[in-house]
Amino acid sequence: MKIGNERASLYAEVTARVIAELEAGRLPWVQPWDAASCGCAMPANAVTGRRYSGINVLILWAAVVEGGYASQRWLTFKQAQVAGGTVRKGERGTTVCYADRFTPKDEAERARDEDREARQLAFLKRFTVFNVAQCEGLPEQLTELSKVQNEVDILPQVRTLIDASGADFRVGGGEAYYSPCGDYVAVPPQAAFGEPINWYRTALHELGHWTGHSSRLDRNQRGGFGSADYAREELVAEMASAFVCASLAIAPTVRHTDYIGSWLAVLRDDERAIFRAASAASKAADYLLAFAPEGAVS
Repeated sequence: MKIGNERASLYAEVTARVIAELEAGRLPWVQPWDAASCGCAMPANAVTGRRYSGINVLILWAAVVEGGYASQRWLTFKQAQVAGGTVRKGERGTTVCYADRFTPKDEAERARDEDREARQLAFLKRFTVFNVAQCEGLPEQLTELSKVQNEVDILPQVRTLIDASGADFRVGGGEAYYSPCGDYVAVPPQAAFGEPINWYRTALHELGHWTGHSSRLDRNQRGGFGSADYAREELVAEMASAFVCASLAIAPTVRHTDYIGSWLAVLRDDERAIFRAASAASKAADYLLAFAPEGAVS
């Protein structure tokens, strides 16, 4: 298969999977963690410790829930062997992808001759990973389960993140929103929420929007309510909040289920939209997590 065709098929394959979930009323970034065998956390490579990002988070979260795994740690077949273990016979891996850009050699030479910037080409490579629960013989440090933090210990860390961000964060009123023009976040008082954790989840969602301001990550926030641009930005904020929550050991929740229809329209129109949104969400989450106290990010 040609690289271009492989890339196109991967976009279509993943987008179709996300569309199917949304059509069934499920959000891939808000999995049923109460029914899962492991706590909510970001998926990470068991050997390097590097956390997966973008669309791979959704892919691996879904695989954890579907497989009933007790861990969010993953590794390749070769990594399992190098670590002294092996993937159990009959186990099926999960396909994730790696996106980047490169400059072909002939393009670099032409650009030099023409005294211009070389054009880069995007590529998307797929590879297979296995959950540590699908392996045997791995060292204990790769398979041991992370300690689950108590909610009472997590919430002060989120408050620290909010304060350290320097965002114009206003508490009051009856609605939660971010104002791109005024560049401020508004959230109702905690008493308006049934549980304190839901106030913090809401705050993180609105801060997800806040990261998109032109002075920060500079996303397109000019779309009016009901527009495709508005739906795309809401999709980014939804996933950014989910990624931050999971990084702080908080199970994500749904903020706006009424947007599912508009999200479906965006995804059906552009099979790369979910990839772009997940990538932007990871950047937004990383931006916010930089304000978290040391040791808070799992």
